[in-house]
Amino acid sequence: MYKLDLPIDMKETAATERRRNREMQRQSRIFNARVRTIGIDLQALNEQVNDRTRREVEEQRRHEAFAADMKRNDKISVLLQKRQEHDIHELNKAVNEFRVLHQQADSRREFDLNDPDALRKDKPARVSDDDPRCGVSSLQKFVGEDLKGKARQKLQQEQAREWIKQQTNELDQAKANQKYADHLFELKAREMDQRACELAQAEADCRRAINMATKDMNNALARERQAKEDAEKQQEQDDNFTEISNHVFGDMLTENPDMAQSAFGPHRVITDRWKGMSPAQLAEIRRIQQAQIEEKERLRQQEKQQEEEYNRLRLTQAKAGILAERSIERRKKEIEKDQANENRRLSSEQRAKMEYLDKEVYTNNPTAAYFMQFNTTSR
Repeated sequence: MYKLDLPIDMKETAATERRRNREMQRQSRIFNARVRTIGIDLQALNEQVNDRTRREVEEQRRHEAFAADMKRNDKISVLLQKRQEHDIHELNKAVNEFRVLHQQADSRREFDLNDPDALRKDKPARVSDDDPRCGVSSLQKFVGEDLKGKARQKLQQEQAREWIKQQTNELDQAKANQKYADHLFELKAREMDQRACELAQAEADCRRAINMATKDMNNALARERQAKEDAEKQQEQDDNFTEISNHVFGDMLTENPDMAQSAFGPHRVITDRWKGMSPAQLAEIRRIQQAQIEEKERLRQQEKQQEEEYNRLRLTQAKAGILAERSIERRKKEIEKDQANENRRLSSEQRAKMEYLDKEVYTNNPTAAYFMQFNTTSR
């Protein structure tokens, strides 16, 4: 059998076809400039989202299964704990019932030694004087015992009644004494109130007399003060008249220049007495003012000369700056000219180089078949 007569393997053919289809899909994605540069693999992203959603659903189901299992375990733990507590309670209850039924204190062998009611249960040493248990040698009868208990109790009851009656009488007498003492206290209080009223009335009379005396004294003092004020007013009026006459006829209003001289020096005056300067002083002041005006004029002329000198210096410097700027401009133009010549030389050299490359080096231009061999596979 020849090799061409072999049966076709459908499985291998299907696998080859699947690989070919995947390669075509990959080439369509890779060679598509829009998807490659600005697009995304939406199908792969959807598959990733679906896988993630599926994983989250499975994870949620796993968490829910674990949570349900934990709840079931918690319920079982609670039930077991309650059962254990119930068993412990029942066991303690059974132990207490056994103790109550079978472990009483009176069932012990030594209970008669520790019985707290032993004395209550025991019989008395002697019930009566003719108790048959009391023999000759029992020593249960003693001289001086009170065998008449009932009579003694009756006598004690009578005595208690007498004491109560006596105490009642004493209490009534004490109440009567207290009532009499309260009556005496009330009488004493009335007497004290009456005496307080009399003292208040006497005090009011005394205060009234004191107020009258104080009023008379205040009136006398007021009259004395009014007389004193009148005398002081009269004295002040006389002093004012005297002061006015002194001012009218004094050196101040008569404008005596000697009164303005100060005791601290001839160049100082008393301002409240000074009436003005003399003609000589005014002439001296005008002379000084004229000298100041001349000095100011001289300073102004000097400042003007300095300003003119400064302006001349500034013009000289400006001219020097203009000459320097012109020299710099000439130098700059020469540099630009040299640079343009250099650029033209470089341009000619580059043009010659490009012509050499185009005509001598790059003579074998690629055809379209050369570019078609690229991008034929995605690997």
